[in-house]
Amino acid sequence: MQILAFSRKAEQQQQPLQISLIVKEALKMLRASIPTTIEIKQNIASTELVMADPTQIHQVIMNLCTNAYHAMRETGGTLAVSLEEVTIGAEDYGYASLTPGNYLKLEVSDTGCGIEPEIQEKIFEPYFTTKKPGEGTGMGLAVVHGIVKSHHGHITVYSEQGKGTSFHVYLPLTEQLAVALPLETVPQELRGKGEQVLFVDDEEPIRAVVDAILSKNGYQVATFADGRQAWAEFQKNPEQFDLVITDMTMPSMTGAELAQKILASRPQIPIILCTGQSELINKEKALAMGICVYLNKPIRMETLLGAARNALEKK
Repeated sequence: MQILAFSRKAEQQQQPLQISLIVKEALKMLRASIPTTIEIKQNIASTELVMADPTQIHQVIMNLCTNAYHAMRETGGTLAVSLEEVTIGAEDYGYASLTPGNYLKLEVSDTGCGIEPEIQEKIFEPYFTTKKPGEGTGMGLAVVHGIVKSHHGHITVYSEQGKGTSFHVYLPLTEQLAVALPLETVPQELRGKGEQVLFVDDEEPIRAVVDAILSKNGYQVATFADGRQAWAEFQKNPEQFDLVITDMTMPSMTGAELAQKILASRPQIPIILCTGQSELINKEKALAMGICVYLNKPIRMETLLGAARNALEKK
């Protein structure tokens, strides 16, 4: 599936979609990026279809699973993901404004610290976060809530302190035939030729996704969680990398600050800057400071690979 769920804002392209395929792919990516102290259990009991935007559904799953991982980061535990069909009747209570009918229920649960009762009401509000400064924007669950609503669905949370948290997402089933997801093959001209890429992003699932995409398509990748680590590695041997791809908004050092340091050391190296909602920089500023390509999130796989090729060929 050619999706990089990097996103904050995504144009909706809803189509009949087999959610089970996206769940399995997301869990594969997560398994590669989270420690083995966290067990992943999956029970995918439905292959039914919903009308959905694949990029946004991928984002919902990654957000919920990443939050579950954060809740168990220090202690370890179990991340459980299930997918089943449920029927909601006219007399059923507690499903907000859902029309009675058949739904797909996605459940993501963890055995972490739980969410305090007074916080549970606020978790879907934009910018509400329990994360420490530098650990994220707090946009995750607000984005998830917005996506679920735009798909005529509903999301609920159940949590007990010390026992864990469970999110339930309900999406209406569709009778329409599935649209085949794009194949993973990409045109030869977008593939790498063994070049070394330094990739920087503070979100683990994104690092795992981009590493997998670039590695599968002919690049050698070194990933880093923040600008300081990346700069320390770059300084050891400034000639070892052919291309730098960095997120903009990161703790301790922004992507723009990292780019300035790298360009001061090696002015000709191509740098791609990826940004979601940063007021600190725009395309004109980025290009003026010597950044080769400026990409707005969400970024599709072909866009990223195309930008990498263009940047390397401009050298």
